[in-house]
Amino acid sequence: MVRLLRPLLRGTTYTRLLHLWVPMLMESLWLFIDPSRPWVPALVLVPLGLLPAVRRGEGVQARLLLTPDAPDSGISEAPAASWRERLRTVGWLELRWVLGWTICYVTVRLLVAAVELARCAWGHVPSGAPLLDRLPPARAWALASPVALLALYGAVVGLGVLVTACARLLLGPSAAERLAALEERTEQLLERNRIARELHDSIGHALTVAVVQAGAARAAADPEFTDRALGAVEETGRAALADLERVLGVLRETGRPASARPTLAEADRLLESARASGATVDAEVSGPVAAVPGPVSREGYRILQESLTNVLRHAGAVPVRVRVAVTDDRLLLRVRNALPEPIPGPGRGSGLRGIRERAALLGGTAHTGPERDEWLVRVELPLGRTASGVI
Repeated sequence: MVRLLRPLLRGTTYTRLLHLWVPMLMESLWLFIDPSRPWVPALVLVPLGLLPAVRRGEGVQARLLLTPDAPDSGISEAPAASWRERLRTVGWLELRWVLGWTICYVTVRLLVAAVELARCAWGHVPSGAPLLDRLPPARAWALASPVALLALYGAVVGLGVLVTACARLLLGPSAAERLAALEERTEQLLERNRIARELHDSIGHALTVAVVQAGAARAAADPEFTDRALGAVEETGRAALADLERVLGVLRETGRPASARPTLAEADRLLESARASGATVDAEVSGPVAAVPGPVSREGYRILQESLTNVLRHAGAVPVRVRVAVTDDRLLLRVRNALPEPIPGPGRGSGLRGIRERAALLGGTAHTGPERDEWLVRVELPLGRTASGVI
């Protein structure tokens, strides 16, 4: 019984009732003008529903009153973008008008019935209530009065559920709106994935350099070398904090420009960080690096960063050869180093997977794995046909 009456404690039950009553305000005003033709407001709703903005207003009102507690109501708040949506809006307005009449009629009739049945129980003769005006006074009618109230309760709750289902059907998002929502969700997932890669690359690189520097300083037992190592750790940490601030800025500001991220023009910072960790880096850069398009340059920087991080993490302070070449239509990036023992399997680890994902996103190719007695990362990125949407 308690579960059956639980809707009485929900605010949604009463906001839905209010939503059904709202159209009757215009109907009540019209009845003062011409009570002989109560159907005229229903005709006015037809051209009104063809206005694109009306669909937005109805959607906002329906979400606020019919599904106030639902995070995903299934009701659109966009204006009508096609004739199909306009016709659906007209159908919704007409249906809402019919349901409004129904709830008003049922509410009034059942309330009057409950009152008149109670009056019969106290010896009064019913008046003004069809089907009840011939009932003889009797105490037994007191038992029927709650039945009328229970029927009223069922009508209010049932019509509220019905109008909500109809709103989802007639005011729900169109196929184009569902596609746009799906694309937006996909963009959000891609952005989260990109942020995860950014954090992995920048913070992983800084921590790797710091660990290698600390280990080298401990092994060297040389105060001068220790001072240099601590200086390198400090510089790398500052750079990592700057990278972290840039990445978190994406979360704080959706409109933050992508140009704030580092590019290949700042690759010297990575090379010096690797050299400070004890690795011998032989770098060769050819071609107009500063002219590389922003998306390619930014992703190239992260690929180079991840490559050097992997060298320091898995091979230690070993000689590294870095080649960056910019041609008319392509960016070539190669990183070679001596193989560690044991030899890691090709493609292992999220860092290498991230390299391949970045290259594929830009329409390029990436190879990571052993070649003869060296570990090779070779990436080729096109400059003239980057994937749309990459930043």
